[in-house]
Amino acid sequence: MINLRHIEIFHAVYSNGSVSAAARALNVSQPSVTKVLRHAEMLLGFPLFERAKGGLVPTEDAHTLFAEVAEIQTRVYSLRQASQNLRHGRGGTLRISALPSLSLGALPEAVARFLGDHQGVSFDLQTVHHDDMVRKLYERESDIVVSYEVPPAAPVSHRWLGEGELVVLYREADMPDAPPRIPLDLLRGRPFISPMQSGPIGNLLSAELQRVGVELDEVVSARTFYIASALVKAGVGMTIVDNFTAQAAQAPGLSFRPIQPSLAFDIHAVHLQNRPPSGLATAFLKVLSEVIEAL
Repeated sequence: MINLRHIEIFHAVYSNGSVSAAARALNVSQPSVTKVLRHAEMLLGFPLFERAKGGLVPTEDAHTLFAEVAEIQTRVYSLRQASQNLRHGRGGTLRISALPSLSLGALPEAVARFLGDHQGVSFDLQTVHHDDMVRKLYERESDIVVSYEVPPAAPVSHRWLGEGELVVLYREADMPDAPPRIPLDLLRGRPFISPMQSGPIGNLLSAELQRVGVELDEVVSARTFYIASALVKAGVGMTIVDNFTAQAAQAPGLSFRPIQPSLAFDIHAVHLQNRPPSGLATAFLKVLSEVIEAL
């Protein structure tokens, strides 16, 4: 049976009218084209071309065969083009879910940078909370989830992207003499918007407050960092959020400072074990990691 190489050579000779022209089109030598063409004729049991003045003339059998071969060659070309696009980061769709705290700053910046060098790529972006990330992966809503924790009991793998840290978000009028880093005991007696029920970051803060023996004056409990940030803007009090949320919430009269000592956390790209990131996704995660480290 003839193979794809035979088909490619036959298609090139038929389309270009001569061995020399086919060799130039395929960027190979004339002897190699002649050899493959003769081998194809031997396997088929009939000639494909007859020599004539000025080139080769297809036989009637070749005309019949070409009608079938043309479709195959088009599909082979499409396959090669798709492979090149993937190798060079062109084409394809990236389905990414990220925590809300990363979705208004780091993620858009990474997408903008990536699209500048990878035209033709499309994104399907969603926000996700920690308790919903495994479902999104299982149900193929997302290929990658960018998260602050890795689910311990799920068949997932992860890649480390960088670090974030907790910061105090406050109105400058409420703390005009704030130091470069704010110890938790400096917040005693001040109206505090608590993020304790906001997942792993809330757990991290709660554990640190217990460790240092600080009890804050909680006036509101906010289940999302963006609600907490909005309450700070409204003058309800101050809060502790991740640095990405704080940067996205920046407004005149608002500031944030990291905690003393530093409370850092890891950022991961989580995916199913049997669905590792594609080459295109890996390239994007590299850009996202660079953006996270720069913020």
